[in-house]
Amino acid sequence: MTLDLAQWAQQSQGLLWQGLIVLLRIGAMMALLPAFGEKSVPLRVKLGLTLAFGAIVVPAVSATIAPPQGGTAAIAACGAEVVAGLFFGAAVRMLVLALEMAGTIAAQSTSLSQLFGGTAGADPQPALGQILLVGGLALAALLGLHVRLAAYMIESYRLVPAGTMIAGRVVSEVGLAEVGRAFGLAFTLSAPFALAALIYNVTLGVINRAMPQLMVAFIGAPAITLGAMGLMLLAAPLALSVWSDALYHFLAAPFGQGP
Repeated sequence: MTLDLAQWAQQSQGLLWQGLIVLLRIGAMMALLPAFGEKSVPLRVKLGLTLAFGAIVVPAVSATIAPPQGGTAAIAACGAEVVAGLFFGAAVRMLVLALEMAGTIAAQSTSLSQLFGGTAGADPQPALGQILLVGGLALAALLGLHVRLAAYMIESYRLVPAGTMIAGRVVSEVGLAEVGRAFGLAFTLSAPFALAALIYNVTLGVINRAMPQLMVAFIGAPAITLGAMGLMLLAAPLALSVWSDALYHFLAAPFGQGP
């Protein structure tokens, strides 16, 4: 009986350690993940989501988690897991920031940056940016974002094993690449609005040179506003499709690494 209790206690300690390690990484990721990690989501909901994702990830990665080798090693492993979670969460968050940047660029290009609306985050955003952000997050959720994120969490243990601290050189190189990719995606999504703004300004310049007495600003402002709304209606579905493809491609092959 005593031997059985000792074995059960040892197994329970191992399970608790595996659960702690996984929850530390997932909890750090949950603060930055799209849709689930938005600041408008209550903390209790995030805690419940962390436990739900943990119940999925623990059985899949338990074999790769080594037992602690002492107090100092356990503390170091816990810190490494938090850093890894923030790293992988920030990598996905860059794609959400790309969508926000695209909306901001589109709004500034079409003189609609002064129109602010409600936002899913802490800072107000232009109305165009808010439409793209909410539409993109809703589309991602409808296409099975929770399933892709669970697979991404499991894949993260292959890229960075449990208890392993990520090297600073890797963080800087990968971070620089992801930031550049996010800016490139943002400019790609906002390209129709930037092109429309270029045509609009060139047209106004030609009209102003031909008819200096005409107040072209009073005529052009309603035109660019109406044109931006129409262009948003036409370009938003394609932009969100491109963004969702980029998001799911990253989740399937993080940092260009296949499973």
